[in-house]
Amino acid sequence: MAAMTETAETVPGAASGTAPGSAPGSARGDAAAAPANAARARKARPRPRVWRGAVLALAGAYFLLPLLASFVFTVHVPGQGVTFEAYTELLGADGFSQSLLLSLGLAAATIALSLLLAVPALIAVRIGSPKLRPVVEVVCMLPLVVPPIALVTGITTVLRWGPDHLARTPLYQTFIAVQDERFPVVLVLAYTVLALPFVHRSLDAGLRAVDVPTLVEAARSCGASWPYVVWRVLLPNLRTSIAGAAFLTLALVLGEFTIASLLGFRPFAVWIVSVSGSQARMSVAVSILSLLVTWLLLLVLSRAGTAPSTTASAPATSRKES
Repeated sequence: MAAMTETAETVPGAASGTAPGSAPGSARGDAAAAPANAARARKARPRPRVWRGAVLALAGAYFLLPLLASFVFTVHVPGQGVTFEAYTELLGADGFSQSLLLSLGLAAATIALSLLLAVPALIAVRIGSPKLRPVVEVVCMLPLVVPPIALVTGITTVLRWGPDHLARTPLYQTFIAVQDERFPVVLVLAYTVLALPFVHRSLDAGLRAVDVPTLVEAARSCGASWPYVVWRVLLPNLRTSIAGAAFLTLALVLGEFTIASLLGFRPFAVWIVSVSGSQARMSVAVSILSLLVTWLLLLVLSRAGTAPSTTASAPATSRKES
């Protein structure tokens, strides 16, 4: 015991737990200098908020200045001053409400048909045949390669060929029905083809972010049927992707002009162009109004895609009950 006491007394810092040769106040000095170094680093680091605000200001000016100039053009008449006749006469213009309602109906039908085609196909490929995913991707991306003018030429050829060869068959009435001017189904089919690349990209990104096989296996092990798995398990997790696909499809349908014009139909985009030749101010006013309506609808879709889900706990509930 005496030898151990002497050894402890002869080794400096052994009782205090510090290493030999180290200064006792070095750790205390480093701890005191750390806040000063952190403050100095914060001062030297550039502030990202300034650059962020500058970029947002430039982007806002890029988008809002043309709209402001268009609005001034519609309300300012040389020699008369400020007048809102372009907007007051807009609601009573011939064909305004019919073309707008037609475009909204075409957009709703296109969104429903494209999602009905793409969602089951991509889920089936993701679960059962992952090797077919490149094939499905190539097929969905083909409309980006084919120009709309070539697509509408093919549609026109088929519509002319059908009545000549199928006049004595029941399909003749089908060819007549799909070209009804009140609601042209042929435009819905054409717009669905054009929207497939955007719908596929949005849904494919959502499916990659979700562990679909694990969710399906867990729900099936709890006794859930396939319709229940798709409706209550997978679709709530794909809500944001579905809203994004609907977002892009709506924008495409409301702004499409080439196919509808060449086929002889008159949705909202074609009506705006037809009015612009005789009433310039009214056409600009209609364009501003269409932008506002489109932004409002896209805002509703984006809010629907980010709303909290109430069905996400359905698999866990069924698992507890089982």
